[in-house]
Amino acid sequence: MKLIKHFVNGKLYDGASERKSKIFDPSTGEQSGEVILASKKDLNLAVENAKKAFLSWSSKPPLQRARVLFKFKELIEKNSDELTKIIVSEHGKVYEDAKGSLTRGLEVVEYACGIPQLLKGEFTENVGSNVDSWSIRQPLGVCAGITPFNFPAMVPMWMFPMAIACGNTFILKPSEKDPSCSIKLAELFFEAGLPEGVLNVVNGDKEVVDAIIDNKDISAVSFVGSTPIAKYIYENCAKNEKRVQALGGAKNHCVVMPDCDLDQAVNGLMGAAYGSAGERCMAQSVAVAVGDIGDKLVDNLSKKVESLKVGPGMDKKSEMGPLVTKEHLEKVKNYVDIGVKEGAQLVIDGRKLKLQGYEKGFYMGGCLFDHVKKDMRIYKEEIFGPVLSVVRARNFDEALKLVNDHEYGNGVSIFTRDGDTGRTFSSQAKIGMVGINIPIPVPMAFHSFGGWKRSLFGDQHMHGPEGVRFYTKLKTITSRWPSGLRSGPEFVMPTMK
Repeated sequence: MKLIKHFVNGKLYDGASERKSKIFDPSTGEQSGEVILASKKDLNLAVENAKKAFLSWSSKPPLQRARVLFKFKELIEKNSDELTKIIVSEHGKVYEDAKGSLTRGLEVVEYACGIPQLLKGEFTENVGSNVDSWSIRQPLGVCAGITPFNFPAMVPMWMFPMAIACGNTFILKPSEKDPSCSIKLAELFFEAGLPEGVLNVVNGDKEVVDAIIDNKDISAVSFVGSTPIAKYIYENCAKNEKRVQALGGAKNHCVVMPDCDLDQAVNGLMGAAYGSAGERCMAQSVAVAVGDIGDKLVDNLSKKVESLKVGPGMDKKSEMGPLVTKEHLEKVKNYVDIGVKEGAQLVIDGRKLKLQGYEKGFYMGGCLFDHVKKDMRIYKEEIFGPVLSVVRARNFDEALKLVNDHEYGNGVSIFTRDGDTGRTFSSQAKIGMVGINIPIPVPMAFHSFGGWKRSLFGDQHMHGPEGVRFYTKLKTITSRWPSGLRSGPEFVMPTMK
């Protein structure tokens, strides 16, 4: 049985703590390993190493940092199959989905390779007589990332490549449910030529999270997870004068207009609601059927949900794998129970799914609810599982109001053939990421990812241009080189003449 250690200062590290957590293969339900949970002392040691490494790494020309990133990109591509299988073995998502998530992380590495261009400042000659002014962006110091179980490659790679490219050093605290991928990525980055201490992986639970918050040498914290934890991290990091971006929960709506291409909408919803067993912050968990399209939408969806191929992630026939843990499986099933008690119509019930030979695996089939009301818990709360709720709306305005009234504002989509409807919706939706005939509107690496309202605490999104701004601080320099006689002191607010 494998034992997963930390990665500190360029090598695997046992740590001082004797606490461990079990890791399971979701497809079989069997324990596959253990991960060492760090103590506050372990975290502080990693920060000390990162602090020392920052002195030399931050002074390297951006071009030299980019060359290491180019090599890292090459090694990820070379080890893509191994990394993908690691994700499948600990998370459970199907192979192609895992590979796709790795690719989306790799795209951020590609974007970060352009850091010499991205860090260029601005210059104005002669802002005043013989006075020039220019701005530069400089790294913060030691940064930290706290990442969730659902994307063990992609979400960490939203953070550390950008931070490191900008000249920072980094502490990554991955989910203790599936930490192996983060360790492998750190080893590959070190193999690419990253100096010791620049990227450190410290496994742990709340003890490490609180140690990150309390450590005075950590300048910035990035987080992706549930809204209550995002709010906790945001508030406590702010108390400790840290820069913070904390991405929280979601309840992503998909508005289906009567004029849409129904097959396109149904296929989009199937992938967005049941891909990765619904364990995505961008999963479409609410379909808003507008006007008279509701019955057709539910009828078409129910046939496809019923025939959904559920199985192990490495089985090429599988369209959806297991959930990540037994505890999470029970949590999702409990939400389905709640929906039934609240009076929603359970059209397809996947709770009793059993796979021959995988009876102990953490599987359930897709669930489909119809006639869900906005006061029901299954509508208001994030389920994070393969459960799609259909809400009926009389018209476009009512559908838009539903979207805007929800406390979460992560992602939303609309399916329509009408350009005016699509444009109005994208303009008026109070949501951070909007898709028009696109079921999962995740921005590419050269844009930025993030929601509104209680889906994001902090004012900057992740990766892309926002990532560069988050991981650097702006400095503006104003300069004059006087010639001839020096003038005397001036006691008024300086103005440019």
